[in-house]
Amino acid sequence: MKKLLMLLLVFALSFSMLAGCTPAEEPAEEPAEEPAVEEPAEEPAEEPAEEPAEAGSIAKLGLGQVISTAKSKAKADDANAQAQADVTIAAVGFDADGKVASVTIDVAQTRVAFDENMAVTSDKDAEVPSKKDLAEDYGMIKASGIGKEWFEQMEAFEEWMIGKTVDEIKALPVKVVDDAHQNVPDAPELTSSVTITVESYIAAVEEAWNKSVDATGAETVGLGIETHINKSRDGSAEQGAQAQVDTYMTATAFDADGKVVATIIDNAQVRVAYEIDGALATDTSVEGKTKHELAEDYGMIRASGIGKEWYEQMEAFQEWMAGKDIEEIKGLQVKVVDDSHQNVPDVPELTSSVTITVEGYIAVVEEAYEMAR
Repeated sequence: MKKLLMLLLVFALSFSMLAGCTPAEEPAEEPAEEPAVEEPAEEPAEEPAEEPAEAGSIAKLGLGQVISTAKSKAKADDANAQAQADVTIAAVGFDADGKVASVTIDVAQTRVAFDENMAVTSDKDAEVPSKKDLAEDYGMIKASGIGKEWFEQMEAFEEWMIGKTVDEIKALPVKVVDDAHQNVPDAPELTSSVTITVESYIAAVEEAWNKSVDATGAETVGLGIETHINKSRDGSAEQGAQAQVDTYMTATAFDADGKVVATIIDNAQVRVAYEIDGALATDTSVEGKTKHELAEDYGMIRASGIGKEWYEQMEAFQEWMAGKDIEEIKGLQVKVVDDSHQNVPDVPELTSSVTITVEGYIAVVEEAYEMAR
């Protein structure tokens, strides 16, 4: 009987131990399986990778500009007169959704200095470099709180624009730093890289969008700029001095083979006139206009042998360039008409539509090709 009781007791203890082990093992397996669920980890990882692709294909081309002579100075008792033309230019490629796919912004900041007799002292024969052309020689880094030159800051600002629409760019938070810096970026991603005031750059990009043309099939967009002051004149006893700044500009889109898909060429012919005594005769508070913007008001048709305005002739020249590469464009046959028209097209398809001299326009398209991105 005792043996039977002992066997029953051993059996009962064994059963209770087995029963007690089962719940202790089940929870240990559950957490080991939880981390293996990968769906939540994949969701955020995919979204950033899609962003750059949205602005990767160029569908439209735009050229925008802002012209100011507000910093021009009249002759004073303690200082000579100096005209200043600031021409801000943006060449922009937009994708099918209106997002920036390529952007290059530059400024032709041109000063024409006069002596006490209102004679021009600036080198009239020299081409005037843009801010990007000047690079380190522009000299902003000496006054920069972040140790960056103008071209470096602009490159950062251009990069920030990629993948954004014009409305998103216009919505950039800005702050007032001083009278000369009324619109400095106030966004975390730009505060350490851009301390210049950006209102004119944004305005140029907006105009580029508003006036954009089809550029389907383009791979790159380039900006070309060339500035001259050779038509500026001294003052005399009979007439006041006048600074004339001619800035040729283009935004040109190229395909994978380097052929022109679309091009927009313009000319900012900026004049700052002075009275005989050196006082400003030009209203420098008014924004300037390019030849395209002036349209019929430019007034070339009165002297045109073919009855076409400047903008009409330029549209014909732009159309002629489409489908051609730079070497074909540079190889255009030209003729000398007079001292002011040394390179007039001399090919059958242009003789009835283009009588302007075209060397400056070809030069900026070539630069656009070299700088395209």
